[in-house]
Amino acid sequence: MITGLHHAQITIPTGAEAQGKAFYCEVLGLQEIDKPDALKGRGGFWLEVGHQEVHVGTEDGFDRLTTKAHLAYRVEDIHHWRERLEEKGVEILEAVPIPGCARFEFRDPFGNRVELIELL
Repeated sequence: MITGLHHAQITIPTGAEAQGKAFYCEVLGLQEIDKPDALKGRGGFWLEVGHQEVHVGTEDGFDRLTTKAHLAYRVEDIHHWRERLEEKGVEILEAVPIPGCARFEFRDPFGNRVELIELL
């Protein structure tokens, strides 16, 4: 029986952890959590998102701009997030409307597609 989602993983280029933490922790306000000692030498970092985790690993030789794969973060006050990201110079990409939701997309500094969604 599957009982829930524990974590999802995205990747950034090797050696880009400082830039990744600046974006995900400072701009998006996500909390970094400790990785197990056995995994600390592999690069990347982990984030807490509500009761789930996002693992940010490292991977080279991959063009993140070529995929529709993404994480969608549920937010409150979608207008606040749009303004915050625009102030930081992040290009907002309009998403196809879905009934009962306000949403938009953007790319992180590494090309990963990200969606923010507010349930109305």
